[in-house]
Amino acid sequence: MAGPPGRRPRHPDRPGGASGGTECHTGCVLKRSIDGTAHAWAALGGDPAHLAAIGYQGPDDVLPARLPVRELARSTVAVASLAAAELAATRGGGPLPAVRVDEGAVATAFVSERHLRVDGRGASTFAPLSRFWRTADGWLRTHANYPHHRARLIAALGLDADAADERLVEQAAAELAGRESEEVQETVYAAGGLAVAVRGPRNWAEHPQGAAVAGHPLLALDRTGDAPARTLPPAPARPAEGLRVLDLTRVIAGPVATRTLALLGADVLRVDSPRLPESQAAHSDTGFGKRSTVLDLGAPADRAAFEELLATADIVVTGYRPGALDRHGLAPEALIERRPGLIVAQLSAWGPYGPWGQRRGFDSLVQAASGIAAIEADRDGHPGALPAQALDHGTGYLLAAAVLRAAALRQATGGSYLARLALAQTASWLINDLKPDAGEPTGTYEPTPWLTEGDGPLGHVRYALPPVSFDGGPRDFPSLPGLWGTDKPAWR
Repeated sequence: MAGPPGRRPRHPDRPGGASGGTECHTGCVLKRSIDGTAHAWAALGGDPAHLAAIGYQGPDDVLPARLPVRELARSTVAVASLAAAELAATRGGGPLPAVRVDEGAVATAFVSERHLRVDGRGASTFAPLSRFWRTADGWLRTHANYPHHRARLIAALGLDADAADERLVEQAAAELAGRESEEVQETVYAAGGLAVAVRGPRNWAEHPQGAAVAGHPLLALDRTGDAPARTLPPAPARPAEGLRVLDLTRVIAGPVATRTLALLGADVLRVDSPRLPESQAAHSDTGFGKRSTVLDLGAPADRAAFEELLATADIVVTGYRPGALDRHGLAPEALIERRPGLIVAQLSAWGPYGPWGQRRGFDSLVQAASGIAAIEADRDGHPGALPAQALDHGTGYLLAAAVLRAAALRQATGGSYLARLALAQTASWLINDLKPDAGEPTGTYEPTPWLTEGDGPLGHVRYALPPVSFDGGPRDFPSLPGLWGTDKPAWR
């Protein structure tokens, strides 16, 4: 099927485009000179003198990729650990604890979903229709892990909804081979599904959304209003103890952030809509230390329960596309206006700006659109992927660091705070700024030292140990995950 008239020609740095492949095997990235830890800590407004507290250890043969994934991983965990240590010192009035970043623990945690076993069973991470597809002018990436996204993709492509997965894959491949990537992208998006054209980094830089992302920093953490300081007693081992967190996030990035806050002692209550059921496998990986409840914010009784929770919450973390919660009065500014002193952290895929500011997205889609898949492509031009869902995990640790820094600032001087992060901003940081990883890692390290086991509500669980660490801090999560959506909507 021919695309609509007036479309751009194939771009030479898109895999499979006019150049017959991708130019990204040897030199798409031009800068990559920034020390990630120092840059992220500066973006968080941290005291540069505190960086001296960080030490690194463990194997360096981890997370192999053309892009500096190891640097992204170690940097994001380092600043989350440093922010936790800072909060411990702020609450206790003592010296800043030393931070130890173990690169084996970091690499293992960045693929925690792959290591998770419940009674010996692992979980598949991608559905059959979530993949790269060859199109008439390049490549397309789709995401159909959730049933509603799968149904919308099938409808948008005109596939047989009753066919088995193997047959659906055949139908989709035949359909997409004759269509242009961006035409399908827009058709699927209009139907409420998820698909993006695979672009090279230069092509993304020329795209209006890519240009909008380039105009924003790695993250934003702003004081948005005055409120009294909240003095919490010393809690050196778990410095977030006493903080109440409403977790309105899904999938990986947001839940990784709130899993980290739970590790550090926060009372984290995840709240989901009954109309958007979550995968138990996904929750099993990110539900450590948390509780999980289901509330329909359109139902008066459930809304009253939510408002009661919000009335004494310290932190609200949201991971829905920008604007999705506004109709419920849950826009960041509205939340802070109703509860001065609140810390709000907003996570999105593309950022709350630009033409894609209100679009849904996932790590794999951002990798495809931003140029990462092109840079990591194989010699035949088939798009590649990072060795982990690194945008998700890395942004999750940055988000946790932002919340912890805001909590330390509020402890010391009061105020309300708003943090904004986006997977696309983290992708830009990875592609354009971070210094190259040292050496040529092959990823052959053995993860066993950073895995542990325990018995919990789900059964016998093997899982990755948390990588966030500082002297005197916790070494493991306070509890194992439970069944999604089965806890009462109440604080501990």
